[in-house]
Amino acid sequence: MEPISTQVAIVGAGPSGMILALLLQMAGVDCVVLERRARADVLARIRAGVLEPTAVEFLRESGLITRLDRLGRPRNGSRIAWQDRPSMMIDVKRWTGTEMMAYGQTFLTEDLYAQSDVLGTRLFEEVSELQIAGIDSPRPTLEFRSPRGSYRVTCDYVIGCDGARGQCVSLIPEANRRTFERVYPFGWLGIMSETPPIDDFTYIHHADGFALAAQRGPNLSRYYVQTPLDQGVEAWSDDRFWKTFLHRAPKDIAEQVVTGPSIEKSLAPLRSRVVEPMRWGNLFLAGDAAHVVPPTGAKGLNLAISDVRLLSRALLAHYNDGTDDLLDRYSQDALQRVWAASNLSWKLTRLLHVFPGEPSIDARLRLCDYEQLLESEDLQRALARDYAGASLA
Repeated sequence: MEPISTQVAIVGAGPSGMILALLLQMAGVDCVVLERRARADVLARIRAGVLEPTAVEFLRESGLITRLDRLGRPRNGSRIAWQDRPSMMIDVKRWTGTEMMAYGQTFLTEDLYAQSDVLGTRLFEEVSELQIAGIDSPRPTLEFRSPRGSYRVTCDYVIGCDGARGQCVSLIPEANRRTFERVYPFGWLGIMSETPPIDDFTYIHHADGFALAAQRGPNLSRYYVQTPLDQGVEAWSDDRFWKTFLHRAPKDIAEQVVTGPSIEKSLAPLRSRVVEPMRWGNLFLAGDAAHVVPPTGAKGLNLAISDVRLLSRALLAHYNDGTDDLLDRYSQDALQRVWAASNLSWKLTRLLHVFPGEPSIDARLRLCDYEQLLESEDLQRALARDYAGASLA
């Protein structure tokens, strides 16, 4: 095995892992990144990309995202459309004075990989047989194979950015690890089409289920419908999808929709998951490795960026200033925001979806919640601040 000595080893080359690696590298902290997939597979993943104002500011200041202001679409907020009721805006601009930004995660990942090529990041792809040991010791080790050979990395810190199914979370002893989870009895069937998106990012509530209209670019639209998990992608022709979406959408929204053949189709189960703690020894978790939220609140990518913002500052304080206060507080500080964002995602998911087998009283209570939201500026202000991340610690 070829030996490699570094300061920080990052497992996972998604947005959280790559942002952290590039920030450390630009600050003179040595690191390596390990990714089990090939670059083409990472770049091909299609994910949401609604960024909070603080995430936009952080990415701009980092200098890593070169196309954000050219390809991103500033948004005042998102709309909720409700069957047989007036629609309302989650008006981030009005209540916080800031804007959201629609910037597809694919664009973000492309930017990060382009920067890694410029900076010469030590990125190992198609990693297999990864074994991580010694996270309680001063110098953990990572042994692995890649198409380039076999390696043994020694480092100061291991950063787990390897997603919910990655192995890093399992390195925290089971007796010391708490996992909080909710699995939802439905999923989102989504399609991508090369068609002009409608004006607003729009959540739709209908008695037959939830729907969503989102933007990915000037001529790239993403649409979703709530569906049972026992109906796979193969059960959804393009024609069935469009009929379902247009049936659930209010007339004024349906009239804006330009239908077309799908270029991508997927079914995403919904769940909430939080792991505590986010640090054990010299292992730190970030992004989906530590938490998963339903996409309803647009918090997944924003939480990953928030984790990296905290963790990069903590690591730079350690290496540049010799202080570990921020490292010691990382789990506590990150989890405070994770739980607030998880709570918002749960509230919006409960408000906007139809739960199979639910008693009729639940539908009436849901309608009551929405009507109170329509009538109360205080509730609208609170929701907009939570949605924008302004009130999430």
